[in-house]
Amino acid sequence: MSGTALVLGATGTTGSAVVDAFRRFPDLSVRTATRQPTPPTTHDHRRFDWADPATWRDALHGADRMYLVAPIGSAEPMAMVAPFLEQAAAAGVRRVVALSSSAVAFGDPGLGEVAAAVRETFAEWEVLRPSWFMQNFTGAHPVAESVRATGEFITATGAGRLAFIDGRDIGRVAAHVLAAPGAQCGEHLLTGPEALTYDEAAAIMAEVTGRTVRHRPVDPERFADFLVASGYDAEFAAVLAALDALVRDGAQAAVTDTVERLTGTPPRSFATYLRALPPA
Repeated sequence: MSGTALVLGATGTTGSAVVDAFRRFPDLSVRTATRQPTPPTTHDHRRFDWADPATWRDALHGADRMYLVAPIGSAEPMAMVAPFLEQAAAAGVRRVVALSSSAVAFGDPGLGEVAAAVRETFAEWEVLRPSWFMQNFTGAHPVAESVRATGEFITATGAGRLAFIDGRDIGRVAAHVLAAPGAQCGEHLLTGPEALTYDEAAAIMAEVTGRTVRHRPVDPERFADFLVASGYDAEFAAVLAALDALVRDGAQAAVTDTVERLTGTPPRSFATYLRALPPA
């Protein structure tokens, strides 16, 4: 199918994976969009900044579909997202694939409102609801930073389980549903192949890397304080701490076959993800 897909956050964990996955769909043109004016790839590139509406029109021009990543770290993203979606629809975007979360339902504050707005605004839409990212253990995230600094990290998840997912598998799904001949107009719960506690994830990481990695559970209030100390806004930190409480209570332990069903390839396990990382 021909067309032009706008990928917001094209250098981020999932955005870069979407761009890479589009190699399987050469008939679809890809336009990357980031806050940096320098192209991150050889694709058509436009500067895009949520906080600068003057950058929106150029990014949207000529695009008929879009991978949407709401403003990162904002507890109330709709202030920026709502007018942007109106502009996108007016510019001719007809299909939107929105990144949400397994812990967020349509209409919930934040990403749930974004998902509801996408569903209401566009004739063709998909909402991706992934579990927690495997990249949280290795990238620019408080868990990873704490592991690198001390060999220990904290969460408020207790013994709750999560089916951690590789961001590259999210990207593969996004590319497939963006390039598909028709839209399913549905939400897709995306997980890795197994549900792990953070203690089990730490043990796998220690075995694969040969380093000491420990998980220390704390209460949600202590975890929120930790996130604020790591640079998060207090309101957003409270949201993340509440999500950890959902995990602790068993609400995020589901494992689905969605990645394999939509892409034809199963998702990577946590151990496989870690073994594929370049040497530290």
